[in-house]
Amino acid sequence: MANIKFNNIHKSFGSNKIITDFNLSGKDNEFLVLVGPSGCGKSTLLRMIAGLEKIDEGEIHINDQIINELHPSKRQTAMVFQTYALYPHMNVYENMSFGLKIEKKSKEEIETKVMQAAKILKIEELLERKPKQLSGGQRQRVAIGRAITRNPKIFLFDEPLSNLDAALRSEMRVEISKLHKQIKTNMIYVTHDQVEAMTLADRIVILNHGNIEQVGNPDEIYNDPANVFVAQFIGSPKMNILKINSDNIISDNQINFLGNKVTIEGINFSRNNYYLGVRPEHFSVSTDSEYKFEPKIDLIENLGNEKIAYIKIDNHDISAKISSQNMIGNTIGFNSKNIFVFDENGKRIKSQ
Repeated sequence: MANIKFNNIHKSFGSNKIITDFNLSGKDNEFLVLVGPSGCGKSTLLRMIAGLEKIDEGEIHINDQIINELHPSKRQTAMVFQTYALYPHMNVYENMSFGLKIEKKSKEEIETKVMQAAKILKIEELLERKPKQLSGGQRQRVAIGRAITRNPKIFLFDEPLSNLDAALRSEMRVEISKLHKQIKTNMIYVTHDQVEAMTLADRIVILNHGNIEQVGNPDEIYNDPANVFVAQFIGSPKMNILKINSDNIISDNQINFLGNKVTIEGINFSRNNYYLGVRPEHFSVSTDSEYKFEPKIDLIENLGNEKIAYIKIDNHDISAKISSQNMIGNTIGFNSKNIFVFDENGKRIKSQ
Protein backbone atom coordinates (compact mmCIF):
# COMPACT_ATOMS: atom_id res chain seq x y z
CA MET A 1 0.00 0.00 0.00
CA ALA A 2 1.06 3.57 -0.61
CA ASN A 3 -0.31 7.06 -0.32
CA ILE A 4 0.82 10.37 -1.70
CA LYS A 5 0.56 13.87 -0.31
CA PHE A 6 1.18 17.25 -1.93
CA ASN A 7 2.00 20.20 0.34
CA ASN A 8 1.94 23.74 -1.13
CA ILE A 9 3.37 22.76 -4.52
CA HIS A 10 4.42 25.58 -6.85
CA LYS A 11 5.92 25.25 -10.33
CA SER A 12 6.77 27.86 -12.96
CA PHE A 13 8.53 27.85 -16.28
CA GLY A 14 10.14 31.26 -16.43
CA SER A 15 7.43 33.81 -15.70
CA ASN A 16 4.67 31.34 -16.58
CA LYS A 17 3.09 29.91 -13.42
CA ILE A 18 1.92 26.35 -14.06
CA ILE A 19 1.06 25.09 -10.55
CA THR A 20 0.07 27.40 -7.70
CA ASP A 21 -0.22 26.27 -4.07
CA PHE A 22 -1.37 22.72 -4.90
CA ASN A 23 -2.46 20.70 -1.84
CA LEU A 24 -3.92 17.20 -1.93
CA SER A 25 -3.82 14.01 0.12
CA GLY A 26 -4.21 10.68 -1.64
CA LYS A 27 -5.56 7.45 -0.22
CA ASP A 28 -4.21 3.90 -0.12
CA ASN A 29 -4.72 1.92 -3.34
CA GLU A 30 -6.63 4.81 -4.89
CA PHE A 31 -7.20 5.38 -8.59
CA LEU A 32 -6.79 9.17 -8.77
CA VAL A 33 -7.49 10.94 -12.05
CA LEU A 34 -6.17 14.43 -12.80
CA VAL A 35 -8.31 16.06 -15.46
CA GLY A 36 -8.50 19.48 -17.02
CA PRO A 37 -7.93 21.43 -20.22
CA SER A 38 -4.59 21.50 -22.02
CA GLY A 39 -2.00 23.55 -20.17
CA CYS A 40 -3.65 23.29 -16.75
CA GLY A 41 -0.60 21.59 -15.15
CA LYS A 42 -1.74 17.98 -14.85
CA SER A 43 1.18 16.40 -16.76
CA THR A 44 3.63 18.68 -14.95
CA LEU A 45 2.34 17.33 -11.62
CA LEU A 46 2.87 13.78 -12.83
CA ARG A 47 6.41 14.54 -13.97
CA MET A 48 7.22 16.12 -10.60
CA ILE A 49 6.07 12.94 -8.85
CA ALA A 50 8.29 10.86 -11.15
CA GLY A 51 11.26 13.18 -10.65
CA LEU A 52 11.35 14.34 -14.27
CA GLU A 53 10.58 17.95 -13.28
CA LYS A 54 12.01 19.82 -10.31
CA ILE A 55 9.61 21.28 -7.73
CA ASP A 56 10.01 25.03 -7.18
CA GLU A 57 8.34 25.12 -3.77
CA GLY A 58 6.53 22.66 -1.51
CA GLU A 59 6.87 18.97 -0.76
CA ILE A 60 5.65 15.70 -2.19
CA HIS A 61 5.41 12.78 0.25
CA ILE A 62 5.04 9.08 -0.54
CA ASN A 63 4.25 7.09 2.61
CA ASP A 64 5.35 10.08 4.71
CA GLN A 65 8.77 10.24 3.00
CA ILE A 66 9.66 13.50 1.24
CA ILE A 67 10.72 12.59 -2.29
CA ASN A 68 11.67 16.04 -3.62
CA GLU A 69 15.37 15.26 -3.86
CA LEU A 70 15.18 11.52 -4.47
CA HIS A 71 16.56 10.26 -7.77
CA PRO A 72 13.73 9.05 -10.05
CA SER A 73 14.95 5.47 -9.77
CA LYS A 74 14.56 5.62 -5.97
CA ARG A 75 10.98 6.87 -5.88
CA GLN A 76 9.33 3.47 -6.51
CA THR A 77 7.11 4.95 -9.19
CA ALA A 78 6.59 3.71 -12.75
CA MET A 79 5.34 5.91 -15.57
CA VAL A 80 3.38 4.96 -18.68
CA PHE A 81 3.69 7.57 -21.41
CA GLN A 82 1.36 8.70 -24.16
CA THR A 83 3.92 7.65 -26.79
CA TYR A 84 4.61 4.17 -25.29
CA ALA A 85 8.41 4.90 -25.25
CA LEU A 86 9.38 1.37 -26.29
CA TYR A 87 12.85 0.55 -27.61
CA PRO A 88 12.32 -0.29 -31.30
CA HIS A 89 15.35 -2.61 -31.55
CA MET A 90 14.23 -4.75 -28.59
CA ASN A 91 11.49 -7.36 -28.58
CA VAL A 92 8.62 -7.25 -26.08
CA TYR A 93 10.42 -9.42 -23.51
CA GLU A 94 13.53 -7.25 -23.69
CA ASN A 95 11.51 -4.04 -23.37
CA MET A 96 9.68 -5.35 -20.31
CA SER A 97 12.84 -6.65 -18.67
CA PHE A 98 15.14 -3.71 -19.43
CA GLY A 99 14.49 -1.81 -16.20
CA LEU A 100 15.04 -4.94 -14.14
CA LYS A 101 18.36 -5.57 -15.89
CA ILE A 102 19.47 -2.03 -15.10
CA GLU A 103 18.63 -2.77 -11.45
CA LYS A 104 20.80 -5.90 -11.75
CA LYS A 105 18.02 -8.33 -10.85
CA SER A 106 18.71 -12.03 -11.29
CA LYS A 107 17.67 -13.81 -14.49
CA GLU A 108 15.23 -15.91 -12.51
CA GLU A 109 13.56 -12.87 -10.93
CA ILE A 110 13.40 -11.10 -14.30
CA GLU A 111 11.83 -14.16 -15.94
CA THR A 112 9.25 -14.48 -13.16
CA LYS A 113 8.23 -10.81 -13.16
CA VAL A 114 8.03 -10.51 -16.95
CA MET A 115 5.95 -13.64 -17.30
CA GLN A 116 3.63 -12.58 -14.47
CA ALA A 117 3.07 -9.19 -16.11
CA ALA A 118 2.60 -10.77 -19.54
CA LYS A 119 -0.02 -13.13 -18.11
CA ILE A 120 -1.91 -10.31 -16.40
CA LEU A 121 -2.04 -8.35 -19.66
CA LYS A 122 -2.58 -11.40 -21.92
CA ILE A 123 0.47 -10.71 -24.08
CA GLU A 124 2.42 -13.96 -23.57
CA GLU A 125 2.31 -14.72 -27.30
CA LEU A 126 3.83 -11.33 -28.16
CA LEU A 127 7.08 -11.61 -26.20
CA GLU A 128 9.27 -12.30 -29.24
CA ARG A 129 7.83 -9.51 -31.40
CA LYS A 130 9.35 -6.09 -32.02
CA PRO A 131 7.25 -2.96 -31.36
CA LYS A 132 6.77 -2.30 -35.09
CA GLN A 133 4.94 -5.66 -35.32
CA LEU A 134 2.38 -4.62 -32.69
CA SER A 135 -0.86 -2.66 -32.86
CA GLY A 136 -1.31 0.52 -30.81
CA GLY A 137 -3.25 -1.33 -28.13
CA GLN A 138 -0.62 -4.07 -27.91
CA ARG A 139 2.17 -1.49 -27.59
CA GLN A 140 0.32 0.18 -24.74
CA ARG A 141 -0.08 -3.18 -22.99
CA VAL A 142 3.68 -3.70 -23.30
CA ALA A 143 4.33 -0.24 -21.84
CA ILE A 144 2.02 -1.03 -18.92
CA GLY A 145 3.67 -4.45 -18.54
CA ARG A 146 7.08 -2.81 -18.30
CA ALA A 147 5.72 -0.66 -15.47
CA ILE A 148 4.22 -3.69 -13.69
CA THR A 149 7.56 -5.53 -13.63
CA ARG A 150 9.02 -2.69 -11.56
CA ASN A 151 6.51 -3.47 -8.77
CA PRO A 152 6.08 0.25 -8.04
CA LYS A 153 4.24 1.80 -5.13
CA ILE A 154 2.54 4.21 -7.53
CA PHE A 155 1.70 3.90 -11.23
CA LEU A 156 1.74 7.15 -13.19
CA PHE A 157 -0.25 7.29 -16.46
CA ASP A 158 0.24 10.31 -18.73
CA GLU A 159 -2.65 10.31 -21.24
CA PRO A 160 -1.85 6.70 -22.19
CA LEU A 161 -4.86 6.18 -24.47
CA SER A 162 -4.85 9.41 -26.47
CA ASN A 163 -3.12 7.83 -29.48
CA LEU A 164 -5.64 4.99 -29.78
CA ASP A 165 -8.84 4.94 -31.81
CA ALA A 166 -12.22 5.12 -30.06
CA ALA A 167 -12.81 1.35 -29.92
CA LEU A 168 -9.35 0.63 -28.51
CA ARG A 169 -9.65 3.43 -25.96
CA SER A 170 -12.85 1.87 -24.67
CA GLU A 171 -11.22 -1.57 -24.51
CA MET A 172 -8.10 -0.30 -22.76
CA ARG A 173 -10.14 1.65 -20.19
CA VAL A 174 -11.70 -1.64 -19.14
CA GLU A 175 -8.29 -3.36 -19.04
CA ILE A 176 -6.72 -0.62 -16.91
CA SER A 177 -9.67 -0.69 -14.51
CA LYS A 178 -9.36 -4.47 -14.19
CA LEU A 179 -5.61 -4.12 -13.67
CA HIS A 180 -6.12 -1.71 -10.79
CA LYS A 181 -8.54 -4.07 -9.07
CA GLN A 182 -6.16 -7.00 -9.61
CA ILE A 183 -2.85 -5.54 -8.43
CA LYS A 184 -4.31 -3.16 -5.80
CA THR A 185 -1.73 -0.40 -6.24
CA ASN A 186 -2.06 3.37 -6.30
CA MET A 187 -2.57 4.80 -9.76
CA ILE A 188 -2.45 8.46 -10.76
CA TYR A 189 -3.85 9.02 -14.22
CA VAL A 190 -3.69 12.20 -16.30
CA THR A 191 -6.22 12.84 -19.05
CA HIS A 192 -8.23 15.60 -20.71
CA ASP A 193 -10.91 13.03 -21.57
CA GLN A 194 -13.86 13.28 -19.19
CA VAL A 195 -15.11 9.79 -20.15
CA GLU A 196 -11.82 8.28 -18.97
CA ALA A 197 -12.03 10.32 -15.77
CA MET A 198 -15.62 9.31 -15.00
CA THR A 199 -15.18 5.60 -15.78
CA LEU A 200 -11.78 4.98 -14.16
CA ALA A 201 -11.53 7.21 -11.11
CA ASP A 202 -12.12 6.56 -7.45
CA ARG A 203 -11.65 10.32 -7.14
CA ILE A 204 -11.31 13.02 -9.77
CA VAL A 205 -9.19 16.15 -9.37
CA ILE A 206 -10.34 18.88 -11.75
CA LEU A 207 -7.61 21.40 -12.52
CA ASN A 208 -7.75 24.81 -14.14
CA HIS A 209 -4.72 27.07 -14.56
CA GLY A 210 -2.79 25.03 -11.99
CA ASN A 211 -5.49 25.29 -9.33
CA ILE A 212 -7.87 22.66 -7.99
CA GLU A 213 -11.45 23.49 -8.90
CA GLN A 214 -12.95 20.41 -7.20
CA VAL A 215 -12.04 16.97 -5.84
CA GLY A 216 -14.62 14.21 -5.53
CA ASN A 217 -15.82 10.87 -6.76
CA PRO A 218 -17.43 10.78 -10.22
CA ASP A 219 -20.99 11.00 -8.87
CA GLU A 220 -20.12 14.02 -6.71
CA ILE A 221 -18.43 15.82 -9.58
CA TYR A 222 -21.34 15.21 -11.95
CA ASN A 223 -24.26 15.76 -9.56
CA ASP A 224 -22.78 18.43 -7.30
CA PRO A 225 -20.34 20.61 -9.30
CA ALA A 226 -18.65 23.31 -7.27
CA ASN A 227 -18.79 25.97 -9.98
CA VAL A 228 -19.59 26.74 -13.60
CA PHE A 229 -16.18 25.53 -14.81
CA VAL A 230 -16.66 22.06 -13.31
CA ALA A 231 -20.30 21.92 -14.38
CA GLN A 232 -19.39 22.58 -18.00
CA PHE A 233 -16.19 20.50 -18.06
CA ILE A 234 -17.89 17.27 -16.97
CA GLY A 235 -20.73 16.18 -19.22
CA SER A 236 -21.11 15.94 -22.99
CA PRO A 237 -22.48 18.09 -24.47
CA LYS A 238 -21.55 20.56 -21.76
CA MET A 239 -24.12 21.97 -19.36
CA ASN A 240 -26.28 24.80 -20.72
CA ILE A 241 -25.51 27.95 -18.72
CA LEU A 242 -27.77 31.02 -19.01
CA LYS A 243 -27.22 34.35 -17.29
CA ILE A 244 -30.12 35.70 -15.21
CA ASN A 245 -30.30 39.45 -14.60
CA SER A 246 -32.87 42.00 -13.47
CA ASP A 247 -34.84 41.69 -16.72
CA ASN A 248 -35.65 38.07 -15.90
CA ILE A 249 -36.77 38.55 -12.30
CA ILE A 250 -40.47 38.24 -11.45
CA SER A 251 -40.11 38.05 -7.64
CA ASP A 252 -37.45 37.12 -5.08
CA ASN A 253 -37.56 33.42 -5.97
CA GLN A 254 -39.30 33.44 -9.34
CA ILE A 255 -37.77 34.18 -12.75
CA ASN A 256 -38.45 33.96 -16.46
CA PHE A 257 -36.38 31.01 -17.65
CA LEU A 258 -36.69 29.28 -21.03
CA GLY A 259 -40.15 30.68 -21.61
CA ASN A 260 -41.46 29.71 -18.15
CA LYS A 261 -42.11 31.34 -14.80
CA VAL A 262 -39.78 29.16 -12.74
CA THR A 263 -39.82 29.12 -8.96
CA ILE A 264 -36.69 28.10 -7.05
CA GLU A 265 -37.04 28.12 -3.28
CA GLY A 266 -34.19 29.44 -1.16
CA ILE A 267 -32.74 31.74 -3.83
CA ASN A 268 -33.25 35.52 -3.71
CA PHE A 269 -32.84 36.57 -7.32
CA SER A 270 -33.29 40.26 -6.53
CA ARG A 271 -29.92 40.55 -4.81
CA ASN A 272 -27.40 39.70 -7.56
CA ASN A 273 -26.90 38.37 -11.04
CA TYR A 274 -27.05 34.60 -11.27
CA TYR A 275 -26.33 31.84 -13.74
CA LEU A 276 -28.71 28.93 -14.18
CA GLY A 277 -27.68 25.62 -15.69
CA VAL A 278 -29.44 22.57 -17.09
CA ARG A 279 -27.64 19.52 -18.43
CA PRO A 280 -28.64 18.52 -22.00
CA GLU A 281 -29.65 15.05 -20.78
CA HIS A 282 -32.08 16.56 -18.26
CA PHE A 283 -34.35 17.89 -20.99
CA SER A 284 -37.20 15.60 -21.96
CA VAL A 285 -39.90 15.20 -24.58
CA SER A 286 -42.24 13.81 -21.92
CA THR A 287 -45.49 15.69 -21.35
CA ASP A 288 -45.08 15.04 -17.60
CA SER A 289 -42.32 17.66 -17.21
CA GLU A 290 -42.85 20.48 -14.73
CA TYR A 291 -41.97 23.17 -17.29
CA LYS A 292 -42.15 23.13 -21.10
CA PHE A 293 -41.18 25.29 -24.05
CA GLU A 294 -41.49 25.18 -27.82
CA PRO A 295 -38.06 24.66 -29.37
CA LYS A 296 -36.72 26.24 -32.54
CA ILE A 297 -34.38 23.47 -33.66
CA ASP A 298 -31.32 24.46 -35.71
CA LEU A 299 -29.78 21.00 -36.01
CA ILE A 300 -30.21 17.44 -34.82
CA GLU A 301 -27.22 15.11 -34.49
CA ASN A 302 -28.18 11.44 -34.65
CA LEU A 303 -25.70 9.42 -32.60
CA GLY A 304 -27.53 6.10 -32.89
CA ASN A 305 -28.75 5.51 -29.35
CA GLU A 306 -29.43 9.20 -28.76
CA LYS A 307 -29.99 12.50 -30.54
CA ILE A 308 -28.59 15.90 -29.70
CA ALA A 309 -30.82 18.81 -30.64
CA TYR A 310 -29.32 22.29 -30.95
CA ILE A 311 -32.03 24.79 -30.07
CA LYS A 312 -32.61 28.54 -30.05
CA ILE A 313 -34.91 30.07 -27.44
CA ASP A 314 -35.05 33.67 -26.19
CA ASN A 315 -31.78 34.47 -28.01
CA HIS A 316 -30.04 31.62 -26.21
CA ASP A 317 -28.36 28.62 -27.84
CA ILE A 318 -28.90 25.42 -25.87
CA SER A 319 -28.53 21.69 -26.49
CA ALA A 320 -30.80 18.81 -25.48
CA LYS A 321 -29.86 15.14 -25.45
CA ILE A 322 -32.82 12.87 -26.17
CA SER A 323 -33.05 9.08 -26.54
CA SER A 324 -33.34 8.00 -30.16
CA GLN A 325 -36.43 6.02 -29.16
CA ASN A 326 -38.24 9.33 -28.60
CA MET A 327 -39.35 11.76 -31.29
CA ILE A 328 -38.51 15.42 -30.77
CA GLY A 329 -41.87 17.11 -31.12
CA ASN A 330 -43.35 20.53 -30.49
CA THR A 331 -42.37 20.78 -26.82
CA ILE A 332 -39.34 20.05 -24.67
CA GLY A 333 -39.62 19.91 -20.90
CA PHE A 334 -37.49 20.19 -17.78
CA ASN A 335 -37.94 20.06 -14.01
CA SER A 336 -36.86 22.51 -11.32
CA LYS A 337 -34.91 19.78 -9.47
CA ASN A 338 -32.52 19.62 -12.43
CA ILE A 339 -31.70 23.34 -12.42
CA PHE A 340 -28.25 24.30 -11.10
CA VAL A 341 -27.83 27.81 -9.67
CA PHE A 342 -24.50 29.68 -9.64
CA ASP A 343 -23.69 33.12 -8.27
CA GLU A 344 -22.26 35.99 -10.32
CA ASN A 345 -18.72 34.62 -9.73
CA GLY A 346 -19.71 31.18 -11.00
CA LYS A 347 -19.81 29.47 -7.59
CA ARG A 348 -22.55 26.89 -7.04
CA ILE A 349 -25.45 27.87 -4.80
CA LYS A 350 -27.62 25.11 -3.41
CA SER A 351 -31.30 25.93 -3.15
CA GLN A 352 -33.29 24.88 -0.10
